Amino acid sequence: MEENAAKALADEYIRLGGRRQLVMDDNNLTTRTWEKDAPEADAFWIENVHSLPDAYRREVLSFLPAINAI
Repeated sequence: MEENAAKALADEYIRLGGRRQLVMDDNNLTTRTWEKDAPEADAFWIENVHSLPDAYRREVLSFLPAINAI
C-alpha cells in the first residue's frame, strides 16, 4: 500500500469522527479508544481498515494521532 493511500484512509477515518489513537510500544502499533467513534467512522474502520493485512493496517495506524507523541 502506498503511503498516500494509508494516510488517506487514516484521514478519512478521522474526518468521519474516528477517535482511535496510536500506541507505539517497542515497534508494536496498536490503538486505544477512550471515546466512542462516530457510527460512520466505526463502519469505515470495519469496512476499510480492520480487514487489511497486518503490514498495511500498521501503515494506516501510523497516521493516527499518537498517545505517546512528544
